[in-house]
Amino acid sequence: MVTLSKIYTRGGDAGLTSLGDGERRRKDDLRIEAYGTVDEANSFLGVARAALGEASNEAKLSQILAAIQNDLFDLGADLCVPEGAGAPSRLRVTQQQVDRLEHEIDALNADLLPLTSFVLPGGSQAAAAMHVARAIVRRAERVMVTLTAQPGESVGAPALKYINRLSDFLFVAARHLNRFGEGDVLWTPGGVP
Repeated sequence: MVTLSKIYTRGGDAGLTSLGDGERRRKDDLRIEAYGTVDEANSFLGVARAALGEASNEAKLSQILAAIQNDLFDLGADLCVPEGAGAPSRLRVTQQQVDRLEHEIDALNADLLPLTSFVLPGGSQAAAAMHVARAIVRRAERVMVTLTAQPGESVGAPALKYINRLSDFLFVAARHLNRFGEGDVLWTPGGVP
């Protein structure tokens, strides 16, 4: 349990922040950008959940998204402590989390109409919110991949797998919310829908 008695510390006033192992880095450091973008995606998932209705399929999806939001906090914790730093008991994203997400993708995808075109972001308000969250997750993935290319930096394989699967999940969830694909807005190449 985390207990915060004071919200501001003034420690970041000069443009630096602390990683989970206490190391100080600039706020524009790629590692900070990575977990900051994960936080942004998590925040928008909260917006997406707020757009869900009370129908049984949307209530079930909200439960899944609640678990994903917790996973994203795990991912942020994983990213804020570089591999090899601190105690080996540091929180890391696991393959079991990836497997659970794959199971959720398969379950949602089983009820969808087959794709016949690329899907434009849109449809219902909740589906559109899922598409925005998906785009933010893709950005987080790009930052994480860029981070792994930096000398002395790494990101665990399960964390990279998880963020990649999450964008797939959000795409499928958006289609699920668009009446199982019937309400998808399809791309019309070179034309006007």
